[in-house]
Amino acid sequence: MKPGTGKAGQIILYIVLTVLLLYTLTPLLFLLLNSFKSQAEIVRNPLALPDEWTFQYLINAFASIHFPQAIGYTLLITIISVLLIVLVASPCGWIITRHKSGGSTFIYLMFVAAMLIPFQAVMYPLMNIMDALHLKNIPGLIIMYAGFGLSMSIFLYSGFFKSVPRGIEEAALIDGANIFQMFFRVVFPLVKSTTVTVMILNGMWIWNDYLLPFLTLGLSDQRTLVLELYYAKMTSGQFGSPWEIIFPSVLITVIPMIIIFLCLQKYFVKGVSEGAIKA
Repeated sequence: MKPGTGKAGQIILYIVLTVLLLYTLTPLLFLLLNSFKSQAEIVRNPLALPDEWTFQYLINAFASIHFPQAIGYTLLITIISVLLIVLVASPCGWIITRHKSGGSTFIYLMFVAAMLIPFQAVMYPLMNIMDALHLKNIPGLIIMYAGFGLSMSIFLYSGFFKSVPRGIEEAALIDGANIFQMFFRVVFPLVKSTTVTVMILNGMWIWNDYLLPFLTLGLSDQRTLVLELYYAKMTSGQFGSPWEIIFPSVLITVIPMIIIFLCLQKYFVKGVSEGAIKA
């Protein structure tokens, strides 16, 4: 390698990363700027700074999307769905990994294949079944989210469990632990990074999902934040013009997940890389 080649490569790398960073952050910056503008300012120049930094548009958005009620339903659905996914997918992935047989391999392949089936292919028969069972409500939505989230979660857990030594499990059994104590007290704590990854991926998907809540809860008063965004334009006349309600409403909706991701990003990156490599 010629002298200076490595330094030139680093400079090119930093330039590429900077361009990608700007490309990624530009939509968020655009959203932030227009969340503090009136309809007239947004239409006049959406890229300019606000004439006056005021929280009035955010306050109007809180009222327009019924924020306290909507975030309550969203948190309820997201937290319970993610907990169900973790509690079912983690032991399932462990059992599939530890008990190798034709049946377990077939079940694993079915879960992996389910990741390739688009939701649109099953949504109409699924909604008919849930309607017949009187589950087009929040409990039914949680059940569906838990079911749809299992495939990817089991795939990630199975990949990581392959790296957990069997000797740890055998030592726990020798010490008198039963199978539940062995899993939840010995094995499960070892997959913390994968668990965080599963929680973030499924949490972000459930939090931001529109289609399934719309099909399940669309006509009820129990709406998630994303559903409230959909209806915000219909009720925007009470609080202001559409764009000065929509931009701050979207900002309010995405902030919680951004904060959670930033706090847990090191576990997320570790979990994705370990699960993918060991799968």
